[in-house]
Amino acid sequence: MNAQIEVNLSLILFFPWFAILGVLFWVYPRKPRNLQRLLFDTASLVIALVATVVAMQWSFYHADPNAGAIWKQVLATSIAYGFFLFVLMVAMFVRHLWLTARAAEPVAEPDA
Repeated sequence: MNAQIEVNLSLILFFPWFAILGVLFWVYPRKPRNLQRLLFDTASLVIALVATVVAMQWSFYHADPNAGAIWKQVLATSIAYGFFLFVLMVAMFVRHLWLTARAAEPVAEPDA
């Protein structure tokens, strides 16, 4: 197997699931949809992807070589998935706090 494919195999195999979770993160909650929300969601997904790739490659290269070739893939997939979920969970929590704080702000009435 190509060495580059072997290192990134867990990302290739889990990409559809990561895409589904990313779309769900992007879509819900449906409102508000503004530029700040777009930037926050984009940054969160990019950070999740970067953390996933870094964690996957680190765990692949640090897996015990005596455990067998498949163990590298299992460890890389498990660690990468954990990092992806962790980043999205933190982002969801921060986004929830941010959106509820914005909803609680009083609406300024225009001067007559």
